[in-house]
Amino acid sequence: MMAAESMRIPERFMGPPGSAQGGYTCGLVAGLLGDGAAEVSLRSPPPLERDLAVERAGDGVTVSDGETVVAEGRPAELDLGVPEPVDAETAAAASRAGEERWTAVHPFDTCVVCGPGRAPGDGYRLFPGAVPGRPGLFAAVWTPDASLADGSVVRPECVWAALDCPTAAPVANYGTGPPGVLARLTARLDAPVEPGRPYVVISWGLGVDGRKREAAGALFSPDGERVAQSRALWIELKTQPSGSTSA
Repeated sequence: MMAAESMRIPERFMGPPGSAQGGYTCGLVAGLLGDGAAEVSLRSPPPLERDLAVERAGDGVTVSDGETVVAEGRPAELDLGVPEPVDAETAAAASRAGEERWTAVHPFDTCVVCGPGRAPGDGYRLFPGAVPGRPGLFAAVWTPDASLADGSVVRPECVWAALDCPTAAPVANYGTGPPGVLARLTARLDAPVEPGRPYVVISWGLGVDGRKREAAGALFSPDGERVAQSRALWIELKTQPSGSTSA
């Protein structure tokens, strides 16, 4: 008899306190579908260090914690009108200028990707800032830690994580209201990402409709090659979360 399929999210990849980072979770779910672009919708906060049941139906997959659906994934198409890349020096300068704004009112300092409470190496510490002369465009530099890789290639779910949080930058409230949480992420990985090399991640807004906020992102190699892209749907929370660092 075939053993039941499951997936488990390590505590390191925490997002908000007590739950997993959305992009990492989406990347794990996408990995269950094989190669190619995928769309993953988060239905409830993904728990950490628990065996989550995987159920396949047609070309899609559902991940559950007991009776609670955590995420649903399916193959997708993704071909964004990606802006021209930003060089690493410009992206680093933008990130330095935006770091104080990003971290001073950060609602989830435990987040492995954008949390200011995570130490370098353990966390990604991506703090995108506005790019001068490029209205609406945000950028940061990401040098993947070797612990995110299997050999010479960063694990796909770790790349998905990097394609998540930066998309909040163009549409976030930055302390003027409740923060948003990731509801859906669609991503496509076009080339391997290598640890120890400085990649540039950019993000830009796509629209705001009430509490719904859409944005997109792309990842570029040190040579300016686009290696991944994403489209994200964020939902603004109704109230400020307890324990937030927001003013």
